[in-house]
Amino acid sequence: MNITIDPASATPPYEQVRMRIAALAADGELAAGTRLPPVRRLADDLGLAVNTVARAYRELEQAGLVETRGRLGTVITAKAGNTSGQAQRAAHAYAARVRALGIPTEAALALVKAALEDQ
Repeated sequence: MNITIDPASATPPYEQVRMRIAALAADGELAAGTRLPPVRRLADDLGLAVNTVARAYRELEQAGLVETRGRLGTVITAKAGNTSGQAQRAAHAYAARVRALGIPTEAALALVKAALEDQ
């Protein structure tokens, strides 16, 4: 699993971990049922605090993208692999709406970027 943390980023490390795992699952690189590394091991591999990785896993679980099965570990859910399709449908709906409002492409993209940075 390829995760790189950018310490200079304004995005907190737990969010970088969460976003990367979600993206890997959405792209199919982490298929449903794939077991994630234990929190302690991933934290050690990334040079992060255990609580940082635990928070990322917790948020992924709250979103339904992973499931923790006790001693069996944390695995990617089927829902996680479906997120790219959902995101694509949301993007098409947004594009149709901004077109109907007459908002130029660059302005629409700036709105999306600002919204993503607020999250």
